[in-house]
Amino acid sequence: MSNDEKPNFTVESVDEAPAPRRARVDEADAPQVEADAGERKRDYLEGFLAEKPQGTNPGEPGGAIYDGVVDALKEIFDPEIPVNIYDLGLIYAVDVSPEASVAVTMTLTTPHCPVAESMPGEVELRVAAVPGVRDAEVNLVWDPPWDMAKMSDEAKLELGML
Repeated sequence: MSNDEKPNFTVESVDEAPAPRRARVDEADAPQVEADAGERKRDYLEGFLAEKPQGTNPGEPGGAIYDGVVDALKEIFDPEIPVNIYDLGLIYAVDVSPEASVAVTMTLTTPHCPVAESMPGEVELRVAAVPGVRDAEVNLVWDPPWDMAKMSDEAKLELGML
């Protein structure tokens, strides 16, 4: 369209427009909630937000024991680097047996690390103290060797690498 041409449309002025249709849920499908005057009578999210995952094994990610072990590992910090050993990428595996025995496979930043003798013992004590854990075992491995690529984004951010 050139600047000399006028648009080919008309403008209509109205006093009121009909309200758009609202989504509906059949009463039979909606949970009923007691409500005071002025509040919603139905809460479509009731139960959904509070519902816990069904059938979560305590020893798998999302389970109480597994998550408790990960939380305990996140409380142990490398003495040379101000980041916890979990986010640092030193934990290679957390295995929880059906009997609640926990095996942690981990490494250290280097075999010559000053805490090479004490760190596995501390990990074992902290993991064994998690509620629900029957016993804990720490396996220290050197293969694959640790490198900075194993760090979480949170650890990289903490160290100014992102």
